[in-house]
Amino acid sequence: MDFSDIETALTRQGLIARGGFHPEAEDRVPALPSGQPAHTLILAGNAGPAMWRVCAKAPEFADASSDALDRWSTRVLSALADQLGAMALFPFGGPPYLPFVPWAKRAGPLAESPLGILIHPDYGLWHAYRGALAFAERIDLPPRDGRVRPCDTCVDKPCLTACPAGAFSGAGYDVPACVKHISRPDGADCMDLGCRARRACPVGRSYAHETVQARFHMDAFLRARQNDKVAL
Repeated sequence: MDFSDIETALTRQGLIARGGFHPEAEDRVPALPSGQPAHTLILAGNAGPAMWRVCAKAPEFADASSDALDRWSTRVLSALADQLGAMALFPFGGPPYLPFVPWAKRAGPLAESPLGILIHPDYGLWHAYRGALAFAERIDLPPRDGRVRPCDTCVDKPCLTACPAGAFSGAGYDVPACVKHISRPDGADCMDLGCRARRACPVGRSYAHETVQARFHMDAFLRARQNDKVAL
């Protein structure tokens, strides 16, 4: 199995091979169904609208059930895992949750932005992870991208001043202030086009979500936070 074969299979679904690594015990990659340890983990994710243009046409998005994107990811990556002789792993479905953030940092040039979101030198804040493929074999991987965090050379840091609700600061992310803002009519800009603070970042703007995609994610975020309030 070559890394390029995996890249091609993911690209057909609008996904991207987001790097990989050869796991050690401290990476906490689950054992394969056979009981063997995984010797290669390749992360699958997305950047920009390519994935959305594929998954939005899928049956998961045509029914009335929730979690359409997670269900699509499960179906597509599970099928790819069967095809490629791998095990599919997902960042959702917990608790407990698999350590996708440490895996992402291990696999590629990622670091926390001032917003707390992982930033990529090319994709900026417009990327995500839909799952990972664990292989029994040790697959040769491309050299790790060692670029540094673009925020370190960003003087103005417009992401910290663009939020209409002042939800982002050096002290962290004020989730209640954000939810209150986007729940009101004057929060329509964030709901329709995506978080204004996120859009203010100059890195990777060509990968920003399209309008329908942005609204899907903002609706999902708002529903989840409103459910948190109900649970409390």
